[in-house]
Amino acid sequence: MTLSLIEGLLLVFVLGCAIGAAVLRDVLASLMAFAAYSLGISIIWVMLEAPDVGLTEAAVGAGIMTILFILALANTVRPQENGLFESISVRTVVLVGAFVAVMIATVPSLPAVGADGAANPVVSGEVTQYYLENAYADTEVKNGVTAVLAAYRGFDTLGEAVVVFSAGVAALTVLRQEVFA
Repeated sequence: MTLSLIEGLLLVFVLGCAIGAAVLRDVLASLMAFAAYSLGISIIWVMLEAPDVGLTEAAVGAGIMTILFILALANTVRPQENGLFESISVRTVVLVGAFVAVMIATVPSLPAVGADGAANPVVSGEVTQYYLENAYADTEVKNGVTAVLAAYRGFDTLGEAVVVFSAGVAALTVLRQEVFA
């Protein structure tokens, strides 16, 4: 697997934002790093030809979550501390490093992005073939992903939307009722 220059830069950007969100002491700076991370991830999804997931990540991760975090931050007291970064224990670095190593070890077993036929078991699976062959006839929707999300899994997608909406309403309700000193 080879990365283009833009893909490599985007990967470095996302990793930098993730590390920044974890180690910055200033909560607002950490929040901005998180929002940038989420936006970078949404661009990666679009580059992986999953615009529906990218749009959801941009809307929920970079949009709604950032707004909710800013509202929560605006309603809290900001401590006056010196220092820009949090201290990180060696044990934490070792545990996170081990987790990352395990995740990286699984990458070679994944099918190549854009692989066709037998090289990609997802594409050659029975369920995928059924959706590809019957999606338009069953749903009259030309886009296969939209057909699966809106028609075949319509109730599931509606349920996910209800959960996200309910979480947003609950968070706004809690923020309005809390009294911060």
